Amino acid sequence: MKKVLSVLSVATLSLSLLLAGCGGATNQGQQGQGGAAGGQAPTARIGMVTDVGGVNDNSFNQSAWEGLQKLQQDMNLPKENVNYLQSTGDADYIPNLTQFVKDKWDLTWGIGFLMGDHVKKVAQENPDAKLAIIDAVVEAPNVESVVFKEHEGSFLVGVVAAKMTKTNKIGFVGGMDIPVIKRFEAGFIAGVKAANPNAQVIPIYTGAFDKPDLGKSAASQLFGQGADIVFHASGSTGDGVFNEAKDRKSKGENVWVIGVDKDQSITFGDDVTLTSMMKRVDEAVYRVSKDVIEGKFKGGVVALGLAENGVGLPETSKKNVPEDVLKAVEEYKQKIISGEIKVPETPEK
Repeated sequence: MKKVLSVLSVATLSLSLLLAGCGGATNQGQQGQGGAAGGQAPTARIGMVTDVGGVNDNSFNQSAWEGLQKLQQDMNLPKENVNYLQSTGDADYIPNLTQFVKDKWDLTWGIGFLMGDHVKKVAQENPDAKLAIIDAVVEAPNVESVVFKEHEGSFLVGVVAAKMTKTNKIGFVGGMDIPVIKRFEAGFIAGVKAANPNAQVIPIYTGAFDKPDLGKSAASQLFGQGADIVFHASGSTGDGVFNEAKDRKSKGENVWVIGVDKDQSITFGDDVTLTSMMKRVDEAVYRVSKDVIEGKFKGGVVALGLAENGVGLPETSKKNVPEDVLKAVEEYKQKIISGEIKVPETPEK
């Protein structure tokens, strides 16, 4: 495969590797994994609160936790100094966030759009605490908000789907009908239409990020309507999309799934995963957490798109996506970065 592959891969966000320490205290929450390296360890403690998808969602919660585990190893933190609390519903968010904050953890993460109002409330009530959130903007001086330009990366996987569909019918499975998922849908539709105006995108929203059975049902509907490629942005609900595709593959149907957030071919296999729209949640969590350890936390909003290498396709795309398609993807990518193409953030646009 030619050099186009290296350009398509999602590069690691720029991170410095200087080590520094700050004060810590006793452990709280569920214990982190992985051992610390030799030498004197910093004692900062970083806590993370998942949304309802849970830490093993094969998606953005898991990616965030992997970022903290890597931080613990790279920064020589004691293994108990990175921890998470898992939320099973909306009522868990504030108690879980407050548990880390009241016990004086150095940084508390809220993972996911649904936690936005809860993070804001806890931040306002605890102005000396530092918090951070993925996928939502919280206007508070002690909160750093990390958002992604999902529509830009989704445009690129839309191009892949448009050029590889045999039926000109393509599916989209969303979790909850919220702005961040609408950005996935909007970018995907725009990419499909740009590369293949004759292709039709059929969207289905399940209303949940933690219901694989609903994902399987949605995928069954889409494949039943003739879609041969389905892109999901639905957390662990998407596990069901992959399961349905695997069932159909075993019966000889030529169907594919486009994964989300992580390189999902690693979990579900490249026999069913066409490509994935990666969000480098792990790198964002790593960077902001490391800033806290080094005394560089500033709060505010960070937006990561194609230009910042915050979204994109994994290198494993080369296993199933032909070189000419990847070349077209790269051409569209450069047009988005240059501003020649402005990707819509809502399907209506």
